[in-house]
Amino acid sequence: MAARTVRATDPRVLDDLLLARRGTAYFSRVLGRLSDADLEEPSLVDGWRRRHVVAHVGYHARALARAVEELRTGSPAPSAEADEAREVEVDLGASLPAVALRHLHAHAAVHLDVEWRDLDADRWGDVLTLGDGRQVPVARTPRERAEVVWLGALRLGSGARAVDLPPEIAQRASTSFSA
Repeated sequence: MAARTVRATDPRVLDDLLLARRGTAYFSRVLGRLSDADLEEPSLVDGWRRRHVVAHVGYHARALARAVEELRTGSPAPSAEADEAREVEVDLGASLPAVALRHLHAHAAVHLDVEWRDLDADRWGDVLTLGDGRQVPVARTPRERAEVVWLGALRLGSGARAVDLPPEIAQRASTSFSA
């Protein structure tokens, strides 16, 4: 049986998928170095503990995965709502036990990767409507995800360094550090 691979053909999308996957691996390594007690410490985002950053990164993957799944299957998938509902979701996620929070990140990242992999090549030009109402080209989602995971690693405030970021993400880090 042949391995299943992403069906996207645009080299920019493929580059962004690689950037997102490397960013997810980097975030996972930074998160893996944190003890459960370390998750209680403040992050670099005002008002958020590190566990909020992990929840934000996990729920971001889940929202994108659901949107891509809905596009791919044609069946409505439950999705996050407006920004206000997203804040509630992140606060609730931040209250999860540490092991559940780590699983949220890991499982949501895998689900998103599977949805990208299973999306037909001709659908990468389609536009998604996310739960918050934003319309985003599917081809843009890997770059958006890459920004969230790479910057999320920095926002944990636990040893990730701006010099570790790819140049295209480092530029974004220098202009904005909000969630």
